[in-house]
Parts: sequence; C-alpha cells; structure tokens
Amino acid sequence: MSTATSFESSLPAATAGATAPAAAEARAWTVDTSHATAGFRVRHLMVSHVRGQLGPVSGTAVIDEREPSRSRVDVSIDVRGIDSREPKRDEHLRSADFFDVERHPAVTFHSTRVEAPDGLSGDIRVTGDLTIRGVTRPVTLQVEPLEAPIQDPWGNARRGVSARGRVNRKDWGLKWNLAIEAGGVAVGDEVTLEIDAELVAQPA
Repeated sequence: MSTATSFESSLPAATAGATAPAAAEARAWTVDTSHATAGFRVRHLMVSHVRGQLGPVSGTAVIDEREPSRSRVDVSIDVRGIDSREPKRDEHLRSADFFDVERHPAVTFHSTRVEAPDGLSGDIRVTGDLTIRGVTRPVTLQVEPLEAPIQDPWGNARRGVSARGRVNRKDWGLKWNLAIEAGGVAVGDEVTLEIDAELVAQPA
C-alpha cells in the first residue's frame, strides 16, 4: 500500500474519471500520518484559549458498514512532538509537570464501544480507554457522520474522520497550575480534543 505524502506527487493518467469503491461490510484502515492531526484547546489566564497540536498521529481502525457497533479504533499520538507555537511553553508541556514525555512519550486511545443508532451516516459516539502518563480512563468522543470512501489518485480507498471530546486534565495527573492575582488560574482544567484524519484501506 502506498500513500501520497505531498500534493506534488505525480498523478497517473489512468486515474482520470475513477469512481469511488463500493463499501465493504467490514474493512481495516490505517491512519495516513501525513494527513492526521490531534489538536487541543485550553483556557489561558481565564480570558482566552491556547490551541496546539499534540504530535504525530498513527493508528488503525476496523469499520463495519452493516454493524457499526462492531467497529473499533486504536490510535497513538507521539506527544514529544507537541506544538503550541511557543517553544518555552512546549518545553514545559513535555516536562513532568504535564505529559512527562521522557517516561510517557505516547498518548493512546483504544475503543471499547461504538454507538451509531442511525448508522455511520448519522452521529457516532465512540467510547474508549484514553491513556496519558500511564493513567487510563474512559472517554467518549463525538464522531461526525462518515462519508462513503473514495478512490484517491494513487488507487487507494480513502475516507476522512473527525472526532471531538472534552476531558479534565487533572484526571490524568496533569495538575500543574499557577494562581493569578486577579483571581483564577493560569491554565484551565477542561481540555477540548479535536482529531481529524484520513484513513487508507488496508489490502483485503
């Protein structure tokens, strides 16, 4: 299986007019790491939000079109690559005050339940075990309806997925904070997670 790593890759002429592949009942997919992001948003000084990326995303999924509840997903995020566009803040986030990346370089999510009462074309809830700093707790992600897969210019079956969720960072031991004179704290407890990824079908 080959995936495109840049928009500059040459397109074979034979793909002109290609149609989307038919959906199988259950199919295995791999996260295209070059087209996947795991973002976060958290309050700063009680007046604004800081946004950033947690790091490179990898993983696999099995999507069952006929029985969505049998679907599953496993994702790993390399938080050593955390990026909030401020080097000193990123260094602090990698430290033992937060993610402690020297001992815990990855954040992982393993699904335990998939709920899609209206099928994959409706709203989807994926519950699973989120592990941060060696602490595992259940989290439910809201997943947007899945579009049918397409065939990309390189001959791969491909589809997109977007998921959102909210967590309290203290539940995973990320407790560092700083009181501010005006009242409140420097960093909010609630963190919004946003995951967007393209999936590429594995060979049958």
